[in-house]
Amino acid sequence: MTAPAGFPRAFAPLRSIEAVIFWFLGTVSVAVWFVFRDDRLDHRVLALGALAPDVVDGVTGGVWVAHSLTASVVLLGAVMALTVRRRAARKRWLALPIGTFLHLVFDGAFADTGSFWWPFTGLATSGDALPSIARGWWNIPLEIVGLALVAFMVSRHGLTDPARRREFVRTGRLTDPDPGGVGQC
Repeated sequence: MTAPAGFPRAFAPLRSIEAVIFWFLGTVSVAVWFVFRDDRLDHRVLALGALAPDVVDGVTGGVWVAHSLTASVVLLGAVMALTVRRRAARKRWLALPIGTFLHLVFDGAFADTGSFWWPFTGLATSGDALPSIARGWWNIPLEIVGLALVAFMVSRHGLTDPARRREFVRTGRLTDPDPGGVGQC
């Protein structure tokens, strides 16, 4: 997928980015739902975190700081520092670094040691293509899997119902449509 021909020149590197969206949205949302089962987590912020490393590094045209472990750790520290004595804000914004950490996992960013461990392996980054671009045609089956995972989450949380969907858009919360059914025979 390429950007439109009239795309601003300052963002020329984005012309070559192939959008890998559902892979990250699906894997991150299912992983967080499976591990935390927290209906108060803001999945909109989680989605933002899941896509942020490719968006940030996509502007530079290749792997840069956002694909480093350091960036996610600094983001986590910033969220913790900026939300002291503000539990609701912390609860919402912790989803952002969780999303960036999981992006690194599902992107295989750890395979590029120099960039993943930046700046501990030196201040230069590899400048290689984003992992989601370097995979090439493998993105097609990954996007299909991601789309299936998103569809599972939509079905599992009753987002086909317009009222539940509006609530999700308003709050970012995914709630169980049948909380009484868990663990019942």
